Amino acid sequence: MVVERLDLVSGGLQRRCVYTRAVNPTKRYEIFRRFREANPKPKTELEYRTPFELVIAVGRGGRAIAVDDALDHVFGYAVGNDLTRRDLQAAARESGKPWDTAKGFDRSAPISAIHPVSDVGHPRRGAIWLKVNGESRQQADLAEMIWDVPEIIAELSTYYTLVPGDLVFTGTPAGVGALRPGDEIEGGIDGLGSLRTRIE
Repeated sequence: MVVERLDLVSGGLQRRCVYTRAVNPTKRYEIFRRFREANPKPKTELEYRTPFELVIAVGRGGRAIAVDDALDHVFGYAVGNDLTRRDLQAAARESGKPWDTAKGFDRSAPISAIHPVSDVGHPRRGAIWLKVNGESRQQADLAEMIWDVPEIIAELSTYYTLVPGDLVFTGTPAGVGALRPGDEIEGGIDGLGSLRTRIE
């Protein structure tokens, strides 16, 4: 599979801030885009943050995809680290500008191998976890996701025409924190393996 674009959905798990349907059932997705230059091995001395997420690999394109049909468009799943440059994000917020540079810098979205649906099915539950230098930072379960995979695909396809090779990061649990040069990052999802990266 050739990676074309990366779509990032903010607030995907219930323990990330207060994004629960019970608290705010009308909250919209926050969506950011990356392109295939944003690949593994982050490298800079500026401030990163750690969101670790389930990644959807799109296998069949479409637009305005119905929720009931959405899983037919999935090729497979991976685990990924949605790195954010918080220094650039803060500057953009202060000036009222978009966050694109904070989310779409080079090597900003490491992911694991993609596991085809034919091998792993469609994960609906299972532990998602992240450790930094051996210390637990994030621990949750996919069953806690506010929006499930079909809902995410359907919503995203109302804004963009999805194409094979698109990767969709689905949101992260609580525990997002700063990273520094030398930090060793390891995270995983039950049934999808794990991913290790290092900030250099």
